[in-house]
Amino acid sequence: MNRINPRKLLNSKWTALEPKRMEKHFVITGIEFDDAGTVLCCTIEAVLSRRSIAIAWQDLKDAGRWAQGWK
Repeated sequence: MNRINPRKLLNSKWTALEPKRMEKHFVITGIEFDDAGTVLCCTIEAVLSRRSIAIAWQDLKDAGRWAQGWK
């Protein structure tokens, strides 16, 4: 399980361990907060294709799918 501080997610780099559409490396480009300051979701952008996807930030904790940094 990846340890994540949701406040430091913006501009962090991630590697998909099971790439789809030849997209392996991603950057967190946006974070959505609620009124209490809790992170609701984040937007990741594929480095190669510039395609953006909204995901739940808790999905990044799955070490079987995501690795911190570019590997």
